[in-house]
Amino acid sequence: MEKIRVLFLCIHNSARSQMAEAYLKNMGGDAFEVESAGLEAGKLNPFAVQAMMEDGIDISGNKTNDVFDYLKEGRKYKYVITVCDEASAAACPIFPGVHKKISWSFPDPSSFVGTDEERLKMTIAVRNTIKEAVKKFIAETISTKAN
Repeated sequence: MEKIRVLFLCIHNSARSQMAEAYLKNMGGDAFEVESAGLEAGKLNPFAVQAMMEDGIDISGNKTNDVFDYLKEGRKYKYVITVCDEASAAACPIFPGVHKKISWSFPDPSSFVGTDEERLKMTIAVRNTIKEAVKKFIAETISTKAN
Protein backbone atom coordinates (compact mmCIF):
# COMPACT_ATOMS: atom_id res chain seq x y z
CA MET A 1 0.00 0.00 0.00
CA GLU A 2 1.39 3.37 -1.03
CA LYS A 3 1.74 5.86 1.80
CA ILE A 4 0.03 9.23 1.62
CA ARG A 5 2.77 11.88 1.54
CA VAL A 6 2.00 14.97 3.63
CA LEU A 7 4.00 18.15 4.23
CA PHE A 8 3.14 20.58 7.04
CA LEU A 9 4.38 24.13 6.39
CA CYS A 10 4.80 27.14 8.63
CA ILE A 11 7.04 30.17 9.02
CA HIS A 12 10.00 28.76 10.99
CA ASN A 13 9.10 25.08 11.41
CA SER A 14 9.54 25.71 15.13
CA ALA A 15 6.15 24.89 16.69
CA ARG A 16 2.89 24.45 14.75
CA SER A 17 4.22 22.41 11.83
CA GLN A 18 6.39 20.35 14.19
CA MET A 19 3.38 19.54 16.39
CA ALA A 20 1.20 18.65 13.39
CA GLU A 21 3.93 16.41 11.95
CA ALA A 22 4.38 14.63 15.28
CA TYR A 23 0.66 14.02 15.71
CA LEU A 24 0.20 12.67 12.18
CA LYS A 25 3.19 10.37 12.63
CA ASN A 26 1.88 9.28 16.03
CA MET A 27 -1.79 8.79 15.10
CA GLY A 28 -1.65 8.08 11.37
CA GLY A 29 0.18 4.80 11.54
CA ASP A 30 1.66 3.34 8.39
CA ALA A 31 -0.81 5.14 6.11
CA PHE A 32 1.22 8.35 5.99
CA GLU A 33 4.71 9.58 5.22
CA VAL A 34 4.92 13.00 6.83
CA GLU A 35 7.41 15.85 7.00
CA SER A 36 7.38 19.46 8.09
CA ALA A 37 9.27 22.56 7.02
CA GLY A 38 9.28 26.32 7.25
CA LEU A 39 9.77 29.28 4.95
CA GLU A 40 12.91 29.91 7.03
CA ALA A 41 14.22 27.21 9.32
CA GLY A 42 14.29 28.52 12.87
CA LYS A 43 14.84 26.98 16.30
CA LEU A 44 12.42 24.65 18.03
CA ASN A 45 10.09 26.57 20.31
CA PRO A 46 10.73 25.33 23.88
CA PHE A 47 7.05 25.78 24.78
CA ALA A 48 6.03 23.57 21.85
CA VAL A 49 8.55 20.96 22.97
CA GLN A 50 7.19 21.08 26.53
CA ALA A 51 3.54 21.04 25.39
CA MET A 52 4.15 17.96 23.25
CA MET A 53 6.12 16.26 26.04
CA GLU A 54 3.14 16.76 28.33
CA ASP A 55 1.07 14.84 25.76
CA GLY A 56 3.63 12.02 25.64
CA ILE A 57 5.42 12.97 22.40
CA ASP A 58 9.08 14.01 22.40
CA ILE A 59 10.00 16.42 19.60
CA SER A 60 13.06 17.80 21.39
CA GLY A 61 15.45 16.09 18.97
CA ASN A 62 13.71 17.33 15.83
CA LYS A 63 15.57 19.65 13.50
CA THR A 64 13.92 22.51 11.68
CA ASN A 65 13.75 22.26 7.90
CA ASP A 66 13.70 24.80 5.07
CA VAL A 67 10.86 24.17 2.61
CA PHE A 68 12.93 25.47 -0.30
CA ASP A 69 15.43 22.63 0.24
CA TYR A 70 12.56 20.16 -0.19
CA LEU A 71 11.41 21.99 -3.31
CA LYS A 72 14.92 21.93 -4.84
CA GLU A 73 15.14 18.19 -4.13
CA GLY A 74 11.93 17.67 -6.10
CA ARG A 75 10.00 16.09 -3.24
CA LYS A 76 6.37 15.37 -4.06
CA TYR A 77 3.39 15.40 -1.70
CA LYS A 78 -0.24 14.45 -2.01
CA TYR A 79 -1.15 17.07 0.62
CA VAL A 80 0.59 20.29 1.60
CA ILE A 81 -0.97 21.72 4.76
CA THR A 82 -0.08 25.22 5.91
CA VAL A 83 -0.54 25.83 9.63
CA CYS A 84 0.21 29.56 9.74
CA ASP A 85 -1.96 32.60 9.01
CA GLU A 86 -3.31 33.12 5.48
CA ALA A 87 -0.87 35.90 4.53
CA SER A 88 2.10 33.73 5.46
CA ALA A 89 0.58 30.68 3.78
CA ALA A 90 0.30 32.64 0.52
CA ALA A 91 4.11 32.94 0.49
CA CYS A 92 4.58 29.16 0.52
CA PRO A 93 5.94 27.62 -2.68
CA ILE A 94 3.80 25.50 -4.97
CA PHE A 95 4.93 21.89 -5.12
CA PRO A 96 4.50 20.10 -8.44
CA GLY A 97 2.08 17.21 -8.31
CA VAL A 98 0.35 18.25 -5.09
CA HIS A 99 -3.08 16.68 -4.94
CA LYS A 100 -4.44 19.22 -2.49
CA LYS A 101 -3.24 22.29 -0.58
CA ILE A 102 -5.01 22.82 2.73
CA SER A 103 -4.76 25.87 4.99
CA TRP A 104 -5.18 25.57 8.74
CA SER A 105 -4.68 28.86 10.57
CA PHE A 106 -3.35 28.56 14.13
CA PRO A 107 -1.94 31.27 16.43
CA ASP A 108 1.85 31.46 16.45
CA PRO A 109 3.31 30.36 19.82
CA SER A 110 6.39 32.51 19.17
CA SER A 111 4.15 35.59 19.36
CA PHE A 112 2.71 34.74 22.78
CA VAL A 113 3.58 37.07 25.65
CA GLY A 114 3.28 36.69 29.40
CA THR A 115 4.89 34.52 32.00
CA ASP A 116 6.35 31.19 30.99
CA GLU A 117 3.33 29.50 32.55
CA GLU A 118 0.93 31.67 30.52
CA ARG A 119 2.84 31.11 27.29
CA LEU A 120 2.89 27.36 27.89
CA LYS A 121 -0.85 27.36 28.57
CA MET A 122 -1.51 29.22 25.27
CA THR A 123 0.81 26.82 23.40
CA ILE A 124 -1.05 23.83 24.87
CA ALA A 125 -4.31 25.33 23.59
CA VAL A 126 -2.81 25.57 20.09
CA ARG A 127 -1.44 22.03 20.44
CA ASN A 128 -4.89 20.71 21.33
CA THR A 129 -6.47 22.43 18.33
CA ILE A 130 -3.78 21.03 16.03
CA LYS A 131 -4.31 17.54 17.47
CA GLU A 132 -8.04 17.72 16.71
CA ALA A 133 -7.37 18.99 13.17
CA VAL A 134 -4.96 16.11 12.55
CA LYS A 135 -7.51 13.57 13.87
CA LYS A 136 -10.13 14.98 11.51
CA PHE A 137 -7.66 14.96 8.59
CA ILE A 138 -6.83 11.30 9.24
CA ALA A 139 -10.49 10.32 9.37
CA GLU A 140 -11.35 12.24 6.19
CA THR A 141 -8.27 11.09 4.29
CA ILE A 142 -8.62 7.43 5.18
CA SER A 143 -12.36 7.43 4.30
CA THR A 144 -11.60 9.17 0.97
CA LYS A 145 -8.85 6.67 0.19
CA ALA A 146 -11.22 3.77 0.93
CA ASN A 147 -13.81 5.06 -1.58
